[in-house]
Amino acid sequence: MDYIVKTLSNLWDQTAFTSMSVGNYVMVVVALVFLYLAIAKGFEPLLLVPISFGMLLVNIYPAIMAEPVGESAGGLLHYFYILDEWAILPSLIFMGVGAMTDFGPLIANPISFLMGAAAQFGIFAAYFIAIALGFNDQAAAAISIIGGADGPTSIFLASKLHQTAILGPIAVAAYSYMSLVPMIQPPIMKLLTTQKERTIKMQQLREVTKLEKILFPVVVTVVVSMILPTTAPLIGMLMLGNIFRESGVVRQLQETASNALMYIVVILLGTSVGATTSAEAFLNMTTIKIVILGLCAFAIGTAAGCLLGKLLCFITKGKINPLIGSAGVSAVPMAARVSQKVGAEYDPSNFLLMHAMGPNVAGVIGTAVVAGTFMAVFGV
Repeated sequence: MDYIVKTLSNLWDQTAFTSMSVGNYVMVVVALVFLYLAIAKGFEPLLLVPISFGMLLVNIYPAIMAEPVGESAGGLLHYFYILDEWAILPSLIFMGVGAMTDFGPLIANPISFLMGAAAQFGIFAAYFIAIALGFNDQAAAAISIIGGADGPTSIFLASKLHQTAILGPIAVAAYSYMSLVPMIQPPIMKLLTTQKERTIKMQQLREVTKLEKILFPVVVTVVVSMILPTTAPLIGMLMLGNIFRESGVVRQLQETASNALMYIVVILLGTSVGATTSAEAFLNMTTIKIVILGLCAFAIGTAAGCLLGKLLCFITKGKINPLIGSAGVSAVPMAARVSQKVGAEYDPSNFLLMHAMGPNVAGVIGTAVVAGTFMAVFGV
């Protein structure tokens, strides 16, 4: 009888129930909420499903993120996370995005660069707010880049600036806001635009030649990398993926980069990012500040894009719908879809998606340039 009791007691001691803290249970609930939003509401499920499951796993079984000790191997997701710290997965994500993205709307309407640039204002605003809240310069820079709504760039910059202690909260905040774009942006867009502005129909974009599409990634890579060499890993991979797409001679590489490789990287990156959210690492005041700062940066960036859109609308005498300015944050293509959705609410026949893709793609380039600027400033 004693043997049975001892065996059962040992088995009970090995269960997660005996080791989980209140914080772990809170994080499990948060993970389940994220899963619900991804599955039931369709909020960027490709991101939220792996992130939420990584969050679930690490709070039930923390050893899945354990670092190797001596001859003992580390946890499974620890090795996924190393690829984040080395900036390998973010760079591969950029290659996949490039292979999936048509830069034609940006080439056809270069003024989109201005709206993409305006949306980066949120990053710089959050940078100074973060410093005011007590973060050092490099931590403030790593946090503020969340305002670009670009998870890979956030991870890339945090790792390059050696902010691994806060990389997890930064990555989760960035990807969460990317997923929640349909909830966060519309109220800001409606607040800053009139009904008349929201119903503006824009002229059809001109047709972009194949030569232009091939030259664009080459020229952007050369120009941006010459001015800011630190952006080469991100801009270079983005444009490499795009040249795969536009050249028409490496269809297999384009399909691999935009499908199989992209989805593999999303699985590895998403689960490892989610696994950084153990209760001990996540439930603290620093994380709360990061989440709030990220939201402020994202909201200010959205507002800045809309306001510049209004200015351009005035200058062009109503030829630009200000709603597309909000797509200047780099959540591709979610932010462009939100511009389309909000515009269609007021005029179902209004088609803004392709126009919004210009600022959206410009935002991806702009956020990478801002990240490179921070690295150059700090001598990384």
